[in-house]
Order: sequence, then C-alpha cells, then structure tokens
Amino acid sequence: MFSVLRLPVPIVQAPMAGGPGTPELVAAVVRAGGLGFLAAGYLSPGALGERIARTRELVGPGPFGVNVFVPRPLPGDLAPVYRYRAELAVEAERYGVALPEPDVQDTDHWERKLELLLADPVPVVSFTFGPPPAATVEALHAAGTAVVATVTSPREAAEAAGLGVDALCVQGPEAGGHRGCFDPEADPDDTPLPLLLARVRERTGLPLIAAGGLATGADIAAVLRGDTTAAAQLGTAYLRTPEAGTGAAYRAALADPGAFGRTTVTRAFSGRPARGLRNRFIEDHSATAPAGYPLLHQLTKPLRAAAAAAGDPHGLSLWAGTGHRHTTREGAEELTRRLWREAEGVRGTTPS
Repeated sequence: MFSVLRLPVPIVQAPMAGGPGTPELVAAVVRAGGLGFLAAGYLSPGALGERIARTRELVGPGPFGVNVFVPRPLPGDLAPVYRYRAELAVEAERYGVALPEPDVQDTDHWERKLELLLADPVPVVSFTFGPPPAATVEALHAAGTAVVATVTSPREAAEAAGLGVDALCVQGPEAGGHRGCFDPEADPDDTPLPLLLARVRERTGLPLIAAGGLATGADIAAVLRGDTTAAAQLGTAYLRTPEAGTGAAYRAALADPGAFGRTTVTRAFSGRPARGLRNRFIEDHSATAPAGYPLLHQLTKPLRAAAAAAGDPHGLSLWAGTGHRHTTREGAEELTRRLWREAEGVRGTTPS
C-alpha cells in the first residue's frame, strides 16, 4: 500500500475541484517524484472515471490520489439560504442568468463515487469536509488503497486518527480554497500552520502532510524541519502552470497583484469558509452569506459560469492561498523539481 513516507520528492499537489486539477497536472507532479491528486468534487461519477483512466495513461505505475468531499448535515433552518438567494437576484440580473432552487438532496454523488473507487482502486484516496466513515476506511484498505483525512484542528486530527486512516493532511488557515473543517457552520481554527502541526503531532503519530500558504522552497523546508511532517502540500502554486485547467480570467487575476493583492476568507460563494482573492463579489456578499454548503454553491454556480464566460474576475471564486504572489507560468514538473531543489538547499544550511 502506498505511503507518503516513501515519496522521492515530498511534495503533494493539492486536489483542486472545479477545473484546475487536471490529469495532466497530476502526471507532471508525479513525473517529478511527488504525489498528484485529482479532485472528485463537483464531477459526475462518469467524468471522474474518465479522469482516473486518463491519469493512469499518463502516470503509468506512478502514485496518484483522488480526493472526495464528505457530505455533511445541512443547516436545520434554510431561511437564511433563501434570504441569500433573494439577495443574489441583483447578481443574476447583472449576468443574465436564473438562480436555481436549492437541492437539499445533493451529496455530490458520494455513494456512487465510493463504489467507483472500490471497484477501480487508486493508490490513495483523501477526504475533505469531514471524517470518512470507519467502514469506508476499512473497505478502501481491503482494496489496497491508502486513506488520508484532511483536518484543521487537533480535535479533528484525533477523531480521524481513531478511524484508522493512514495519514493526515493538516490544513492551516493560510490555505487557498475551502477549509476542510468537519463542522460546516463553525468558524474554522485560525491557529497558524506551524503551531497547528505541532499541536496535531501531540495528538497522533500518523504521517502528516502540511498544507496552507506554502509557495516557496523555504516554505517547504520550514514545514519539513525535524520529524513533524512527512510532506508539503501545495495548490495555489500550480494554478498558473500550463497543465492546470485554470480559466483565463482566474490566471490573469493571480498575475495582477495591483488589482488582486489580498486574500480573504469568505462564505459568499459556497456557504463554507474558503480563502480567495478579494474581489467585488466577496466585498458585496461576505457579510450576509450564511453557512449552507452545498446550497450556496448551487446558487452561485450559474453566476460564476457567466462571469467566467464574460472574463469578469469580480464574479469568480478566485481561490488562492496567502502565498499566491509566488505563482508562475513554468511547467508543473519543473516547478516541483525547482521547489524541491530550493527546499533541499535551505535544509542543507539549516539544522533539522
């Protein structure tokens, strides 16, 4: 069974749902010696199966993973979601689209995706937004798949470790995109990544993958110092690589520190806390957006699609971590190799 401890290059390409995480990106990172992840989020089971097959063609025997969203209970009171839907009417008019009715049955095809991953096993499956059921961990292990749980606090780490997972992805508040916190209505833990890693290490001896704002070789070296962490996970760093499926307006915003120089955490696009480049939509709607994933994600999906078609970055969820200013257009394989060379250079001059 795959172990993150045996990676030639201890760099993990974060799963990025919604387009950026392509099989080509995964393969480029694997060729460099790292671990690449496909994101199952928002894909149909059929589309996920096609991406897995394409990834296998590209990576051969190399290791890769698939990340799955764990469905969580919806808020008991949906009135705030409907009030937010009414508020978004001005956005619907702006982009010339209709807002859907919230679908409370949406589980992102949870059961069918698990069936696919058990019938056609991949080396690694990671989970985000909650702990995987113990029976699911056991079934994946029986299929020869290693299991990683994303955690954002020591309490979550202890809970996930008790389920028998093989490693933990410890996601700090600096991370771009959605926080993987188990409780979708709670404010996420704001403990900085280095301290969070230390606190999690006090609760478990499992291998840890550090995630959150990492963008340079020095960042990677810092989290790998000593025996605290087995690997460093980066997502935002890959968004402008040619292999990523990042849209044109998104790429342009990442390259424009003058207009999009700051990141912030918001529920405005999905109902879950997520870090992205601050734009007009976030400024207009963060204060009133309720908890309510995936219902808010459903509401804003046509708005985001229309904004992308119009090339308007101010209507997009421009997910990005705090290290977003370090993104480049170099190929993902060379980026991975360069970051590891830089990290080794720092580690060679710093006591471990």
